[in-house]
Amino acid sequence: MTDVPNFRIRTLGKCAIPSPVSDYFDSDSAFVDDEGRVLYDSRLDEAARRGCPVAELPSLERAGPRRRIYFDPSKCRAGIVTCGGLCPGLNNVIRGVTLTLNYQYGVRKVYGFQYGYEGFIPKYRHEVLTLTPERVDSIHEQGGTILASSRGEQSAEEIVDCLDRMDINLLFAIGGDGTMRGAQAVAAEIARRDLNISVVGIPKTIDNDISFTDVSFGFQTACSVAIQALRSAHVEAKGAPNGIGLVKLMGRHSGFIACAATLALPDVNFVLIPEVPFELEGAQGLYERLRRRLEKRGHAVVVVAEGAGQNLFTPSGLTRIAPRTDASGNVKLKDIGILLRDGVAGWFQAKGVPVNVKYIDPSYLIRSVPANSVDSVFCGELARNAVHAALAGRTEMLIGNWKHAFVHVPIETAISVRKKVDPRGELWQGVIETTGQPGLVNS
Repeated sequence: MTDVPNFRIRTLGKCAIPSPVSDYFDSDSAFVDDEGRVLYDSRLDEAARRGCPVAELPSLERAGPRRRIYFDPSKCRAGIVTCGGLCPGLNNVIRGVTLTLNYQYGVRKVYGFQYGYEGFIPKYRHEVLTLTPERVDSIHEQGGTILASSRGEQSAEEIVDCLDRMDINLLFAIGGDGTMRGAQAVAAEIARRDLNISVVGIPKTIDNDISFTDVSFGFQTACSVAIQALRSAHVEAKGAPNGIGLVKLMGRHSGFIACAATLALPDVNFVLIPEVPFELEGAQGLYERLRRRLEKRGHAVVVVAEGAGQNLFTPSGLTRIAPRTDASGNVKLKDIGILLRDGVAGWFQAKGVPVNVKYIDPSYLIRSVPANSVDSVFCGELARNAVHAALAGRTEMLIGNWKHAFVHVPIETAISVRKKVDPRGELWQGVIETTGQPGLVNS
């Protein structure tokens, strides 16, 4: 069996204060015991191969309200920050955290730090917003984040200085793996100073690539908007002789949006993702397979994730130049969509075959729309569980969704490995069966 990740959750101390949320529950069973766990292994055969008693099987701590909490809510101050790129549902999470703190726990002083981690740093002079139920009342109807966002590492020491000056006890960091790395550094600095401040992450990645969460918020909305682009590409492809609809979707390292959107609208003929290498030339390359498709049906739809085919940009025999990175440390990707758009047109032109390539890139449209109903519900659940965890003194952790149950995951564990599409898994197999493409489009 594979090694088991570390699932131990750090706590600030003993929970001795009765939780005020009991006023909202008709039954004591609504509370989660600290002993409540969710099994790491999803199949019986996997668990059986470990050869240990059930109580010793690897598991994650269940999320949810505790009967007793660590912090006195009447004395608490909370901070919320959103970092990285935009994503559907950010405002829903901000609203959910603010309302849960106010109405269920009685935490009245909630502050929103603007423009990501820059909001804590004095030199940027970003105003700190006071978040009240009235201020967040209708923000879930808007896309983006009322706190705005930014990329880039900031000083953990200066962030903790700010938290200390403002007497903030609870910090909720909403963002992707870069945000979580920042939150981990902040939590480490807090521990070094022996301060009682809880740091809880709420994972936000439209690419759905954070580990130990089945799905991240915004992903469902992203897929539903992506489907509109696929539908348009299909219509355009069928509306012209030898029409090719080409759609580039988000997915720097993981092709989940491309796969899920294709399964939801099975009019796609080729799906190209970072996890599955492919070639353009050769008898089994994409160009030749596109030619066969056009000969047979007269049109084709190709979906490519933004991080796919990056190897195609490195000239053979030349030394690779160190890639540039953005403010978050992400490698700046070459534009695979433009490469395919021009490459397909040029290849067919050289063959004397006229084609009509219609290229669609809906990336920013997808990022900026409000959350749909599925994501709205999910955002509320994440927000409530994050507040429950923070008041119970959990820290240096994020709220995950493992095997359809909400769990606490150490930040270090969650960012230790990126979640990717398994080329041998059910998702990719479903894509192959739906599109009819070969498992690998390479020669």
